[in-house]
Amino acid sequence: MAAAQSQQGLLTVEQTKVVLAEVLKALGSPDSEARLQEARESACNDMGKMLQFVLPVATQIQQEVIKSYGFSNDGEGVLKFARLVKAYETQDPEIAAMSLKLKSLFLPPMTAPPLGGGVPSS
Repeated sequence: MAAAQSQQGLLTVEQTKVVLAEVLKALGSPDSEARLQEARESACNDMGKMLQFVLPVATQIQQEVIKSYGFSNDGEGVLKFARLVKAYETQDPEIAAMSLKLKSLFLPPMTAPPLGGGVPSS
């Protein structure tokens, strides 16, 4: 039933939670963690390199999970799933928290610039 509904682009909030939990579990597996760590090391915490090395690995892992729910096994399927999750983030705090955790697995931590822009006043 979930696969039939998702092919129409619809998962319920509860189904989305299940899929997100499976994605997080897959990304947290020893094999996936090793693949992601290797990609992170190659990226050296550089945002451009994170997109080049880490994002494709995370996308592949995510594709393996979401294809079971009727999403296409390509980047478009991942984008459709991401849009669905984003739509539910404002409705459900659990989905918002899981989405934040998912993003934190493949995006470098963002640091705020120092107050005042770091330029000493004269």
